[in-house]
Amino acid sequence: MKILITGNMGYVGPSVIKQIRGSYPDATIDGFDTGYFSHCLTSIDNFPEKILNRQIFGDVRSIKHRDIEGYDAVVMLAAISNDPMGARFAKVTGQINQDAATAIAITASDVGVRNLVFASSCSVYGLASGEPRREHDPVNPLTAYAASKIGTERALAAIQSDMTITSLRFATACGMSDRLRLDLALNDFVAGALSDGQISILSDGTPWRPLIDVADMARAIEWGVTRTADNGGRNLVVNAGHVSGNYQVRDLAEAVARAVPGCTVSINKNAPADSRSYKVDFSLFAELAPNYLPRMGIGDSINALVTGLQALGFTDRHYRQSSHFIRLETLKNLMNQGQLSETLNWSVEGDLNQVYSRGLAA
Repeated sequence: MKILITGNMGYVGPSVIKQIRGSYPDATIDGFDTGYFSHCLTSIDNFPEKILNRQIFGDVRSIKHRDIEGYDAVVMLAAISNDPMGARFAKVTGQINQDAATAIAITASDVGVRNLVFASSCSVYGLASGEPRREHDPVNPLTAYAASKIGTERALAAIQSDMTITSLRFATACGMSDRLRLDLALNDFVAGALSDGQISILSDGTPWRPLIDVADMARAIEWGVTRTADNGGRNLVVNAGHVSGNYQVRDLAEAVARAVPGCTVSINKNAPADSRSYKVDFSLFAELAPNYLPRMGIGDSINALVTGLQALGFTDRHYRQSSHFIRLETLKNLMNQGQLSETLNWSVEGDLNQVYSRGLAA
């Protein structure tokens, strides 16, 4: 089996590489990434790409036909991956998350790729009151990021081929990673508790969010890589998360507070209503992928984050403004250094191997 993972040098990619390599030790696994976040490592001793067969450096907006030929499966992780980045780079978000993903999928179909896995998002449900959202329910994307995800899903549905396509509408990601992000709700709460003894909820705490640990995202992606069309259909859109994994934001904060004794929780009771609040039904995923269901409970994710951050000696009280674990700050820093343009193209001359080396030194 030969697998290509685009965007492998982000938050989710390292877990996907480890998961697939563990299950298929003899597989050929290659990565394709432009290296924006290559230096955002939790440990240089545990370099995620060392278990790949090959790391290709390139921009998915200009990926070539030859880069996709010969693979049995393609996993599409490459994305501008949260709402603040989507707001700052709205046009680029559409280009990378939707236009490039669609072009890669069409090329994959043309060259005979067997399985395509797209990392979509439950954020497509936007503001949705009432019963947990199921896959056939109306979507309500409220941000550039969410719009790019539903746009890609619809483009994938239009592809006519024998390729098995799996769009995984993931719950909100959380948990420890070799390339950590702290701009995610649960991860932010743990970072705040450890660095400042304070968990700050910027809303009134009532919005609903489904959660999935990054390790469980990797398990779902492995399922998509090997799924056959008789298990869910040739082109499947499915909510990916834990059947009991819907939480109100205040519940997440209180769970972190129990795990980090002495910290306090601050709720902004005067905050305007959060426009993103939704519960999600994950029963279809449980039915189709019973051997790949999430194993990490909320307590497991919190404990892994606490252990991981403590091992790093994490004490940065200003991490939201300065840490390279905040993806928007990383992009802004690269732009301020003259390495990235407003369109998020590398401005450093030379091939991307040179860019990558400079990124590691940043």
